[in-house]
Amino acid sequence: MNITLLSGKIHRATVTQAELNYVGSITIDQDLLEAAGIMEYEKVCVVNINNGIRLETYTIAGEKGSGIICLNGAAARYAQVSDKVIIMAYAQMTKEEAQKHKPNVVFVDDNNRITRKTNYEKHGQIVE
Repeated sequence: MNITLLSGKIHRATVTQAELNYVGSITIDQDLLEAAGIMEYEKVCVVNINNGIRLETYTIAGEKGSGIICLNGAAARYAQVSDKVIIMAYAQMTKEEAQKHKPNVVFVDDNNRITRKTNYEKHGQIVE
Protein backbone atom coordinates (compact mmCIF):
# COMPACT_ATOMS: atom_id res chain seq x y z
CA MET A 1 0.00 0.00 0.00
CA ASN A 2 1.23 3.49 -0.85
CA ILE A 3 0.71 6.65 1.16
CA THR A 4 1.07 10.28 0.07
CA LEU A 5 3.60 12.55 1.77
CA LEU A 6 4.86 16.08 1.27
CA SER A 7 7.85 15.96 -1.08
CA GLY A 8 8.61 19.64 -1.69
CA LYS A 9 7.40 22.97 -0.38
CA ILE A 10 8.04 26.64 -1.12
CA HIS A 11 6.92 28.55 1.96
CA ARG A 12 5.41 32.06 1.91
CA ALA A 13 6.30 32.98 -1.66
CA THR A 14 5.03 36.32 -2.93
CA VAL A 15 2.77 36.35 -5.99
CA THR A 16 4.44 38.56 -8.60
CA GLN A 17 1.90 38.16 -11.42
CA ALA A 18 -1.59 36.85 -12.13
CA GLU A 19 -2.32 36.25 -15.84
CA LEU A 20 -5.97 35.41 -16.48
CA ASN A 21 -5.60 35.10 -20.26
CA TYR A 22 -3.24 32.14 -20.18
CA VAL A 23 -3.79 28.42 -20.62
CA GLY A 24 -3.35 27.56 -16.93
CA SER A 25 -0.78 26.60 -14.29
CA ILE A 26 1.65 28.41 -12.00
CA THR A 27 4.96 29.76 -13.27
CA ILE A 28 7.71 29.45 -10.65
CA ASP A 29 11.34 30.62 -10.75
CA GLN A 30 13.34 27.54 -11.78
CA ASP A 31 15.77 28.11 -8.89
CA LEU A 32 12.88 27.66 -6.44
CA LEU A 33 11.59 24.55 -8.21
CA GLU A 34 15.04 22.96 -8.11
CA ALA A 35 15.60 23.85 -4.45
CA ALA A 36 12.25 22.32 -3.47
CA GLY A 37 12.73 19.27 -5.68
CA ILE A 38 9.59 20.09 -7.66
CA MET A 39 9.65 19.23 -11.36
CA GLU A 40 8.28 21.26 -14.22
CA TYR A 41 4.72 20.12 -15.03
CA GLU A 42 4.40 18.45 -11.61
CA LYS A 43 1.04 18.73 -9.86
CA VAL A 44 1.11 21.12 -6.91
CA CYS A 45 -1.26 22.44 -4.30
CA VAL A 46 -1.18 26.22 -3.88
CA VAL A 47 -2.49 27.73 -0.65
CA ASN A 48 -3.13 31.47 -0.60
CA ILE A 49 -2.36 32.70 2.92
CA ASN A 50 -4.23 35.97 2.34
CA ASN A 51 -7.61 34.48 1.45
CA GLY A 52 -7.37 30.81 2.48
CA ILE A 53 -8.05 29.42 -0.99
CA ARG A 54 -6.40 26.11 -1.93
CA LEU A 55 -6.07 25.06 -5.55
CA GLU A 56 -4.37 22.37 -7.59
CA THR A 57 -2.47 23.06 -10.78
CA TYR A 58 0.84 22.19 -12.41
CA THR A 59 4.14 24.03 -12.58
CA ILE A 60 5.87 25.80 -15.43
CA ALA A 61 9.52 26.75 -14.90
CA GLY A 62 10.13 30.49 -14.96
CA GLU A 63 13.41 32.24 -15.62
CA LYS A 64 16.13 31.34 -13.14
CA GLY A 65 16.75 34.09 -10.61
CA SER A 66 13.65 36.04 -11.65
CA GLY A 67 11.67 35.41 -8.47
CA ILE A 68 8.55 34.88 -10.57
CA ILE A 69 5.47 33.37 -8.97
CA CYS A 70 2.66 33.78 -11.50
CA LEU A 71 -0.78 32.21 -11.30
CA ASN A 72 -2.06 31.62 -14.82
CA GLY A 73 -5.49 31.08 -16.34
CA ALA A 74 -8.42 30.46 -14.01
CA ALA A 75 -6.06 30.26 -11.02
CA ALA A 76 -5.33 33.97 -11.51
CA ARG A 77 -8.80 34.65 -10.08
CA TYR A 78 -7.64 33.31 -6.71
CA ALA A 79 -4.66 35.56 -6.02
CA GLN A 80 -3.54 39.14 -6.29
CA VAL A 81 -0.04 40.43 -6.79
CA SER A 82 1.71 40.57 -3.38
CA ASP A 83 -0.38 37.75 -1.85
CA LYS A 84 1.61 35.16 0.08
CA VAL A 85 1.31 31.54 -1.03
CA ILE A 86 2.57 28.12 0.01
CA ILE A 87 3.32 25.76 -2.87
CA MET A 88 3.41 22.03 -2.07
CA ALA A 89 4.12 18.90 -4.07
CA TYR A 90 3.38 15.40 -2.82
CA ALA A 91 4.75 11.94 -3.62
CA GLN A 92 3.35 8.48 -3.18
CA MET A 93 5.55 5.89 -1.53
CA THR A 94 5.42 2.74 0.49
CA LYS A 95 5.34 2.94 4.27
CA GLU A 96 8.92 1.68 4.31
CA GLU A 97 10.05 4.47 1.97
CA ALA A 98 8.05 7.00 3.98
CA GLN A 99 9.91 6.15 7.18
CA LYS A 100 13.15 7.41 5.57
CA HIS A 101 11.63 10.28 3.59
CA LYS A 102 12.39 13.93 4.33
CA PRO A 103 10.67 16.71 2.35
CA ASN A 104 12.52 19.62 0.75
CA VAL A 105 11.26 22.80 2.44
CA VAL A 106 12.34 26.15 0.98
CA PHE A 107 11.80 29.48 2.71
CA VAL A 108 11.90 32.70 0.72
CA ASP A 109 11.96 36.42 1.41
CA ASP A 110 9.52 39.01 0.03
CA ASN A 111 11.40 38.96 -3.31
CA ASN A 112 11.21 35.16 -3.55
CA ARG A 113 14.92 34.72 -2.87
CA ILE A 114 15.85 31.61 -0.92
CA THR A 115 16.64 32.39 2.70
CA ARG A 116 16.71 28.86 4.09
CA LYS A 117 16.35 25.23 3.05
CA THR A 118 15.54 22.35 5.36
CA ASN A 119 14.28 18.78 5.22
CA TYR A 120 12.29 18.69 8.40
CA GLU A 121 9.23 20.36 9.88
CA LYS A 122 7.67 20.05 13.29
CA HIS A 123 4.87 22.21 14.64
CA GLY A 124 6.33 25.42 16.00
CA GLN A 125 9.88 24.47 15.02
CA ILE A 126 12.00 24.64 11.92
CA VAL A 127 15.12 22.51 12.01
CA GLU A 128 17.87 23.13 9.46
